[in-house]
Amino acid sequence: MAAPRWPLLLAGRTVTRGEDLARRTGAALLPWDLADPSPVSTRVRAVVTVVNDPDDRVLRAAVHGGVPYVDLTRWTARLQRAATVAALLRPTAPVLLSSAWMGGVASLVVADLARTLGGADRVDVAIRWDQNDRAGVDSVEFMDRLGLDFEVIEDGQRRTVMPLADSRTAHIDGTDLRVARIDTPEQFTLPLTLGTVTASTRIGFSSALSTSALLAAKRLGFFRWARGERFTPLRRSLLHAPGNGGTAALRVDVTHRGRTGSATVTDPAGQAHLTAVGGLLALDRVLGTDGAPAPASVAFPEQTPLPAALADRLAAQGVTLEKTVEAHGTQDRAA
Repeated sequence: MAAPRWPLLLAGRTVTRGEDLARRTGAALLPWDLADPSPVSTRVRAVVTVVNDPDDRVLRAAVHGGVPYVDLTRWTARLQRAATVAALLRPTAPVLLSSAWMGGVASLVVADLARTLGGADRVDVAIRWDQNDRAGVDSVEFMDRLGLDFEVIEDGQRRTVMPLADSRTAHIDGTDLRVARIDTPEQFTLPLTLGTVTASTRIGFSSALSTSALLAAKRLGFFRWARGERFTPLRRSLLHAPGNGGTAALRVDVTHRGRTGSATVTDPAGQAHLTAVGGLLALDRVLGTDGAPAPASVAFPEQTPLPAALADRLAAQGVTLEKTVEAHGTQDRAA
């Protein structure tokens, strides 16, 4: 990823864990334990949270200080709560809850296709989880909710679905991959922001054997009877076996009035890098670096001003975006 354009201040519970990153980015370090109720005060231009903020302490501090805020880490239920908390606090600076897949990149691609098509009636997101990739604990905590049903919108109606249900095959980055349902925030936000009547996100492992094992565990009810803390290490062993690096890839299909636009996003630097790119794009929008800043209110990625050339902005960070859009029975291809 390109060097940051602004001075950085890294905050965390254990300063020594951030020393290597601070050296590489030229950042300063600040100790901040989110479990400590004592306030932290520092002058910053914007705040980006990349770890869980379970008590909304960072969110509240940013809103009270009138500082633009970006969050990349909340799963759907926590995003819903954060939106409520932030709205009640009446923010005077942008609050961008950008926890859709890969720091909001999936939602930006949906909005980009919707702009081309004139709308987004149906949205399908398919994710390939590369098991060779590096994955942090927060990423796995995001996924470790496979024993909890969640609500989606299908054909304009709310219904509850089971994680890993409704599996199907998706063509992602040149390969066919079996993918199944997972709870992600864009399935909640897109019907509210774009009027999407069907929104679904599915995920599959780069290893077909691992995907089959995960689906078999789901059929046996493993994720329901093993929901307690006692089984946390066992559950996460199925999800968290980070390697030395892999390729992040996802596919987005958007349909509006019979036309379909498809896009594939590929990042050879992996999912952590792609999430960081999503955070950078979000930061640009709350600060107005790309033009008009996001409004001083609570927003989701697809509501904020889109980069004029999303593919170029991603390409500048080593990320490929390839799009195909149907045009009256033909297909227009763009990269």
